[in-house]
Amino acid sequence: MLKRKLGADGPDVGAIGLGCMSFAGFCGPTEETTSHRTLAMARELGMTHLDTANIYGNGVSETVIGNFLGGKAHDFVIATKASVTKDANGARCFDNSPEHLRSELEASLRRLQVDHVALFYIHRRDPSRPIEEVMETLLGLRNEGKIGGIGFSEISPASLRRAATIGPVMAVQSEYSIWSRMPELGMIQACAELGTAFVPFSPVCRGMAADRMPDLSQMSDMDIRKTGPRFSGDNLTHNIAAFDKLRAIAADHKLPTAGLALAWLLDKAPHLIPIPGTRTPEHLAEIAAGASIEMTDSLREEIAKVMPVGFAHGDRYSDAQMVGVERYC
Repeated sequence: MLKRKLGADGPDVGAIGLGCMSFAGFCGPTEETTSHRTLAMARELGMTHLDTANIYGNGVSETVIGNFLGGKAHDFVIATKASVTKDANGARCFDNSPEHLRSELEASLRRLQVDHVALFYIHRRDPSRPIEEVMETLLGLRNEGKIGGIGFSEISPASLRRAATIGPVMAVQSEYSIWSRMPELGMIQACAELGTAFVPFSPVCRGMAADRMPDLSQMSDMDIRKTGPRFSGDNLTHNIAAFDKLRAIAADHKLPTAGLALAWLLDKAPHLIPIPGTRTPEHLAEIAAGASIEMTDSLREEIAKVMPVGFAHGDRYSDAQMVGVERYC
């Protein structure tokens, strides 16, 4: 697979990585044996960047990866995240304190059965704590050898620029795809300027840009699509019609729709490293195909005609899901 750099001074990784949230059952039932087959297939296909987090199944995703690695040498470049937690009343909140981040990172390392991770993200910023102070904490963890690089998830370009005054930020992660285009309004540009990789999650539009539509009736209660505005009522009807047109384009060109969606994304800028997720190895070939699809002017025009900027009906998150996401437009 084509390689891309994870940050200006970071390691080379497959241009398409693997998001591992689904290993914890967020997108439907799964079990460790299937997840391990998926990881083995990802390695075979050159998808060397794995993205997980401490809250994915309260450590389940990290444990699955750790059991696959078995504490042995490996060629995966692993990223994990911390800072999302709960207050005394059980409400979701964010803790960017040195004590919390260190404790959660060390627990992640134990579950992953490694002594360091290549990339450690602040999953959500605590707005009451200056990002410069958080950077100092993360630089300390890097100097100890516990992390290779620093990342932030769902921050604004302004926050990235503040963080970069203290030290290098290896990656910023946010939702970006054919139907979620907000990063085009400053974040992709800021990352390019600062030598920061931009890591799009949900690049296959939460399953909408696949050869088969996701079945809402089969979604688990944990699946955020169940309460997502784009997956309800008239919004869903309009969005299905749009993605049917994308599927038709993919079929005309004899391409997997997911691969086409990823090729569209990779074509946007050389510092983008998308991390689609899947529960099974069977879907990985369609995903990996995106790294070898050549985008042409005519193909770009076809896609733009049926999926212009702003075509999606409904917000990408509900108000409750949006908590902690920094808005900048």
